[in-house]
Amino acid sequence: MYIGRFVIVGPDVAAYRVSSRSFPNRQILDRGDTLTVAPTPDAPETENPYVEYNCVRVLADPASAVLGNGSHVDPIAEKLDLGYPPRDALVSGLFALDYEKDDYDTPRIAGVVGEDAYIGIVRRDALIVEQVSEPTLVATYEKDRPESYPFDPASAEEAAAAALNAEFEHPVAAAGLVRTDDGYEVAIKD
Repeated sequence: MYIGRFVIVGPDVAAYRVSSRSFPNRQILDRGDTLTVAPTPDAPETENPYVEYNCVRVLADPASAVLGNGSHVDPIAEKLDLGYPPRDALVSGLFALDYEKDDYDTPRIAGVVGEDAYIGIVRRDALIVEQVSEPTLVATYEKDRPESYPFDPASAEEAAAAALNAEFEHPVAAAGLVRTDDGYEVAIKD
């Protein structure tokens, strides 16, 4: 089953996976506290604004992390930096940028991990944001409502590998994140 890009958010663990039929020549680059989805060196040039974006931002104060499938990750992180509660930051970022205005009306998905964890989606017909107490998945297609998902990795590397190797079609790359006593551990799998 093809569900497109997806996020999994739990209280102390999260993952984001790029899945694509149209633009499979992408990778996730580590830029310190930011992970960025970008074309691989051999990818054909494109004017598509949805191909490159920050997919993970880790914040020091308040200690939290944002994951998502597009440019809305940055304003959500900025709202958290300004002291917004996680739910409000997620709602405002998703609402402001709305679903992608592409041929598929692709939803925007995002999650926040911190003292409280939230997951959300904005589709053409709805904006849904929920607090999570167990690992929860939301995807751009088919699984476009938050739902419980079995996910119990012990490390960020295991989280990234589990997301990349999940049963869903057309995997490209994944990022995993685990909250620790010292902040966040992140990992990438291509």
